[in-house]
Amino acid sequence: MKTAHDLVMAAKARTQEVSLDNADEAIRDADVLIDVREADEFAAGHLPGAIHISRGLLEFKLSGDPGLSSRDLKLVVYCKTGGRAALAACTLHDMGYLHVKSIAGGFDAWASTGKPVAKPSLPSFD
Repeated sequence: MKTAHDLVMAAKARTQEVSLDNADEAIRDADVLIDVREADEFAAGHLPGAIHISRGLLEFKLSGDPGLSSRDLKLVVYCKTGGRAALAACTLHDMGYLHVKSIAGGFDAWASTGKPVAKPSLPSFD
């Protein structure tokens, strides 16, 4: 029986991970930056310009959105530490997307280096 770790390691072997040093360039070159964490994680803070699509809904959201259907889109995905992003990148490859990268270390590594984090502002009820 395979463990989650086994599946992530196999996924990482199939995907292109970009280091934090190269993440800014990969994001600039990307058509879409996708945060595959859960909604509450995204709401707590995310990479500027990212859209949220939880990994569990990835196939459905991409298949149902004509703006995301081109298999030539340059996609960058990330999660908390890299495991879910690797699994998501494999799914995207299996769906036929040709240009998929994930960010090594994910959001935690990004934030720990002091890179910018977008945090939604809540409305004031005063």
